[in-house]
Amino acid sequence: MSTANPIVIRRGDDSRRERIIEAAERAFVRHGFHAATMQHVAEEADMSAGNLYRYFPSKEAIVEALCALDQQGSSDAFAALFARDRDIGEAVRTALRDKVLGKPADKARMIVEIWAEAGRNARVAEMTRALDAEVLAKLEQVIEAAKTQGSAAPHVDSCFAARFFSTFIAGLFKRMATEPEFDRSAETAMAYGVLKALFAGALAPCREDPPR
Repeated sequence: MSTANPIVIRRGDDSRRERIIEAAERAFVRHGFHAATMQHVAEEADMSAGNLYRYFPSKEAIVEALCALDQQGSSDAFAALFARDRDIGEAVRTALRDKVLGKPADKARMIVEIWAEAGRNARVAEMTRALDAEVLAKLEQVIEAAKTQGSAAPHVDSCFAARFFSTFIAGLFKRMATEPEFDRSAETAMAYGVLKALFAGALAPCREDPPR
């Protein structure tokens, strides 16, 4: 964006930007991120394309705003895990139920659309990698805190546990986005079992090559 024509954020613009972001999510789900245009977003937001560009100069700028919202949401969620006298194991179970498996299918589809675009768009890839790295670092902190508290076994590899949990959650989002018959109740029970095994140290990396 040219510095000669900066976008000035005025009082009241925050609510409009929020409305645009919500409209963009709908447009990304309806048309697919790659095919969605700024005109599609403008139509979903019930505004002109020219007015839309006053707030966001590109789809990448909208993704940046979405990532910022996700970043704030994850920061708040992780902060809640460390609430005083709270059992971290139980707190993680609740967060898994509410923040992951409780997401609407449209939200999951939008997330998967952005992941797909990251494979084509270097700027989107950069933003999503930064967000993923922050989440991984915080997950490691959660595992370490759980070990200190006694909610997780002392021998759990925190780095492995964080990476495994991140990969597992990504798989859940993909399935929520693509499977019409996704059974949230059954998948929640499975997720709780995986989490219990992970915190107990029953899941660990295999250092040996598989038999041929």
